[in-house]
Amino acid sequence: MITLKSPREIEAIRRSGKITAAALSELMQTARAGMTTRDLDRIAERAIHGRGGVPTFKGYRSFPASICTSVNAQVVHGIPGPYVLREGDLLSIDVGTTFEGFVSDSAVTLPIGNISPEARQLLAVTQECLMIGIAAVKEGGYVGDIGAAVQEHAERHGYGIVRELVGHGVGRVMHEEPNVPNYGRRGAGPRLRTGLVIAIEPMITQGSREIEVEPDGWTVVTRDGKLAAHFEHTVALTEQGPKILTLRELGEHPAIDRFRPGEEIAAAAR
Repeated sequence: MITLKSPREIEAIRRSGKITAAALSELMQTARAGMTTRDLDRIAERAIHGRGGVPTFKGYRSFPASICTSVNAQVVHGIPGPYVLREGDLLSIDVGTTFEGFVSDSAVTLPIGNISPEARQLLAVTQECLMIGIAAVKEGGYVGDIGAAVQEHAERHGYGIVRELVGHGVGRVMHEEPNVPNYGRRGAGPRLRTGLVIAIEPMITQGSREIEVEPDGWTVVTRDGKLAAHFEHTVALTEQGPKILTLRELGEHPAIDRFRPGEEIAAAAR
């Protein structure tokens, strides 16, 4: 069942989202060649706990870490460990926080040092897919409108869209209804209504969309070994349109201001 959130609940998710955004921003500024992905996990855990939050991922279905770190052909759900980041890697970092009973979820893919022009284009297009997906969130629209918009943009650039993994509702638990695929047909799926809070998260591949899971049972990789990218925000549909609840102060798309939550969210919660 889809649960629409009250203004007070949306404000609570935004408070959680500020912690997620701060932790993710710290990781983006810190990640560099020579660090291990386990180093980043420790930094994230301190950053979340230090702001009063709890890492949502840790212990979720026995996941052993506070964040997901996925490198190069790893799409999502990579487990932080001894891997040493190298110049030219693509690193996807996914962070979730639970704060005062509410969850927020966000992800970004970033370059480690200098990367190829082809890798840089994949990052740019995937971030554009996220922005286009957010722009499709409109009162009276459909979940399928989001997926169709993302799919059209990715395929226009010759990229694959992972279909087995999708975005989702967000609230008191990390995965709520509805599912939010990154592909689909306009006018299909559940209706979009004010109060809906969802995680939109394009997972785009440089080659085939086919994926497989590594023996650890978590890490999803491209079957052809080509690069993947993943961007995600928690988004609320408000009376003023879609608003990002996990907005960072760095690394955002230049057109992000149209989705920046203002005082109207806090005011509506009073």
